[in-house]
Amino acid sequence: MSKNVKSRQSANLATPTDLGENATRDISGGLNILLADVYALYFKTKNFHWHVSGPHFRDYHLLLDEQADQIYAMGDPIAERVRKLGGNTIRSVGQITKLQRVLDNDADYVTPLDMLAELREDNKELARHMRTLHELCDEHNDVATASLIENWIDEAEQRTWFLFEAGRRTEG
Repeated sequence: MSKNVKSRQSANLATPTDLGENATRDISGGLNILLADVYALYFKTKNFHWHVSGPHFRDYHLLLDEQADQIYAMGDPIAERVRKLGGNTIRSVGQITKLQRVLDNDADYVTPLDMLAELREDNKELARHMRTLHELCDEHNDVATASLIENWIDEAEQRTWFLFEAGRRTEG
C-alpha cells in the first residue's frame, strides 16, 4: 500500500467546532447510541409491519409503515450532526448491535396488540432517552442538536399516542 493511500485512510475527520472536545465526545457518544436505537426501532417497526395480521391488518400495516418511515428519517440527520460536531459515527450493523438499547423481537408470532404495545413502550423509552441527551446538549450549550432532539421527541410522543390509541380495546 502506498504512503499516499495510508495517509488518506488515517486522515483526521475531526470537523472544527467551537463547542470543545468534551462536547464532541459526550454528545457524539450520546447521538451514536441514539442512532443505534433509531435503527433498531426502525427494523423492529418494519418487522411488525411485515408480520402484522388479523382483522385490523390494513390499518396497522399502514400505521407501522408510516411510523417506520418517520423513524428512518431521523438516521441521517443524527449521523450528520455527529460529524458536524467533529465526531465519528456508526460504521456497521455490529456497532448498532453493541450500542442499541431497544430490544429486538425475533419471535415467530406476535399478536397485533402486543406489537402495538411493545412499540408504544419502545417509543416512550426513546423519548425518555432523548430528553436525557437534550440535557447533555444544554450542559454543553449545543442548541443545534437540542433543537433537533426537541422535534424528534415530539415525533416519538405522537407515535406513542397513536400506538396507544390503536391498541386500545373498545368497551362493549
